[in-house]
Amino acid sequence: MAGTVHLIPVPTPFAVGNVNCYLVDDDPLTLVDTGPNSGTALTALEQGLAGHGRRVEDLERIVLTHQHIDHIGLAQILADRSGAEVWTLAALAPWLAAYGQEMEADDVFAESLMLRHGVPKDVAIALRAIVSQVRAWGNAVRVTHLLQDGDVLAFAGRSWTAHHRPGHSPSDTVFHDEASGELIAGDHLIRHISSNPTISRPLDGSTPKRHPRTLIGYLDSLRATAAMDLTVLLPGHGEPFTEYRALIDDRIAMHERRAEKIAAMVAEHGPLSAYDIAQRMWGNVALTQAYLTLSEVLGHIDLLLDRGQVAEDEQDGVVRFSAPA
Repeated sequence: MAGTVHLIPVPTPFAVGNVNCYLVDDDPLTLVDTGPNSGTALTALEQGLAGHGRRVEDLERIVLTHQHIDHIGLAQILADRSGAEVWTLAALAPWLAAYGQEMEADDVFAESLMLRHGVPKDVAIALRAIVSQVRAWGNAVRVTHLLQDGDVLAFAGRSWTAHHRPGHSPSDTVFHDEASGELIAGDHLIRHISSNPTISRPLDGSTPKRHPRTLIGYLDSLRATAAMDLTVLLPGHGEPFTEYRALIDDRIAMHERRAEKIAAMVAEHGPLSAYDIAQRMWGNVALTQAYLTLSEVLGHIDLLLDRGQVAEDEQDGVVRFSAPA
């Protein structure tokens, strides 16, 4: 890692553990991602900045890689204290500005998706209640500078190109320093855990009956990153790493194996709802994991539908999958 890019680990209340914030000690002084909205996170960030001779008030630009609360929670607090600009994907800015309302709409979307794919109503309601309690870790953000795919962020001593890489979230954006080969990747690719390609409500606020094909988009994003010439990938969690192409190959192969496993399960036991499939694959997971496993199944079902390996049928408001006739 170049000496002017510093990793600052910030604690989160979530199972994923610390989130990585990156201080770019250049002109303008830039922070990538902020940690969740908590006193513990703010203290850790302040201490991390101090370790490099900086204060919150010195920040001139804040860049957000995506919409998840462990990455955006402190953004407005830091911007208010420092006067820093806030840069992120243009499509994400309205969502961040109306954070509370957008999170509520996301919850409605998720509950509807769960019910349509066989999740028992009491489980869906309980999960929505749990999710609503974590909203306080995030906060509304006033974005000052809008990024499009391919835009360049200039520094005195470097420049980054922004690349939209949807999959883990609709807003995932990575930042490539072509001169050094560094890629600040957010949660697009993490070495020690697989980034969940979670099904999310579209950023444009639409509520299509058919869910977004998140995994298909994520695999396309991974292939685009594999085609880049990088020296190091700086992730949103865990340590930086260099073997990004091998890791991408492994992740794509993992998803292919999982899709084939689901195809075989549906052929033998179908018709099955996505929730039925998740139960057969992972058993009774923690309530907080129910939506993640449902998203995982539906992503692989999308692959299989494209290939003609499964068929779907909706009866009484629940979609089930079986082998094609």
